[in-house]
Amino acid sequence: MTDYINRPLYIEKIKPFIGKSLIKVLTGQRRVGKSYLLMQLKELIETQEPGTQIIYINKEQNEFSFIRNSDDLLKYIMKNVKGKEKVALFIDEIQDIESFEVTLRDLVTRKNYDIYCTGSNANLLSGELATFLGGRYIEIKVFGLSYAEFLVFNEIPDSVESFKDYMKFGGLPYLINLSNEIQVAYEYLTSIYNTILLKDVVARFNIRNVKFLENLVEFLADNISSIVSSKKISEYLKSQKINISTQVVIDYLGYLESSFLIFKVKRTGIEGKKIFEIGEKYFFEDVGIRNAIVGYKAADIHKILENIVYLHLRMAGYSVTVGVEGRKEVDFIAQKAGDKIYVQVAYMLTNEETVNREFGNLLEIPDNFPKYVVSMDEISETSTYKGIIRMHIKDFCFRLVTNPDLNLQKQSINW
Repeated sequence: MTDYINRPLYIEKIKPFIGKSLIKVLTGQRRVGKSYLLMQLKELIETQEPGTQIIYINKEQNEFSFIRNSDDLLKYIMKNVKGKEKVALFIDEIQDIESFEVTLRDLVTRKNYDIYCTGSNANLLSGELATFLGGRYIEIKVFGLSYAEFLVFNEIPDSVESFKDYMKFGGLPYLINLSNEIQVAYEYLTSIYNTILLKDVVARFNIRNVKFLENLVEFLADNISSIVSSKKISEYLKSQKINISTQVVIDYLGYLESSFLIFKVKRTGIEGKKIFEIGEKYFFEDVGIRNAIVGYKAADIHKILENIVYLHLRMAGYSVTVGVEGRKEVDFIAQKAGDKIYVQVAYMLTNEETVNREFGNLLEIPDNFPKYVVSMDEISETSTYKGIIRMHIKDFCFRLVTNPDLNLQKQSINW
């Protein structure tokens, strides 16, 4: 019997597809909680459909190391199926099984298989693989803890101090089992970072220049929220006496994205009519890992806040770009199902120049979609200025991903 904490943000997304002839694929960075979500789904099916046979495979456990390819996978499943009408199949870290898609496509066409799997590779369902599966899958992107989940996991109140802890430590769930000493937390986060780099980048893509890769990650960690380009990165590295071509930088950035360590955010015209091919922002999947790499410094707080807001917009299901019009920039244009919001992120609105910049860019946008300025200023309640909504960042993040009909609560699970 192991305690886990329910994450309804994801479970509710998956529920409509339970029992359907679709492969449910949970993708995300290592240690964001995909395995626990898989176990929650396993328990849910055991409770609601007691006649269903459960087959569970975890490729991170040695007992399943013999399953190396699609043939091994199919043999194991066929050997263990007990003739029941319904089979629920759970596979954790499926990318470690070569040609897994061959077996999954076979099983999903048999109609009596309800299939769930997780993967730590953004390219898991891209290109030819997606075509091969022929639309028979649904992908659910899993992130680290939202600020609201962070409060529940740590059993702490919603407060500015709690949000500051979230800024320092990030949202990897296992941190609740460690002391809140920053050195202990960052040692754990560094170990996760090293695992991601070595297993999901170096080994997967046969990287030889590991030192350059590490330098690239440090550069990105230092420059979250800044507009950068592969050319700019290449020029910076040359100034550090590291001679790397622009194409190699582009390739390595793609490898890091595929591991979910970072996200690339493109720039678009504020009215959405133009996409800029050169220059984008990069954010980390987990600000705790980012802080463990380059340190948590007061001078970086605005960058970290922008990273957190970006993550919460993505958690809420928005597609996100950076808005640009001439010399003016809107931090985020977020769109979902025909809706759109604009968000400016500031640390503190301490002077008139900052106020004019953050509000002025939004005031010039000629549409009626909601516009927000979010900051760490002490704000007792949400207010508006010329139609622009002003909120504390913690409140914005909290409300963005919570739903009053959902219940964040601790439950138990049978392993």
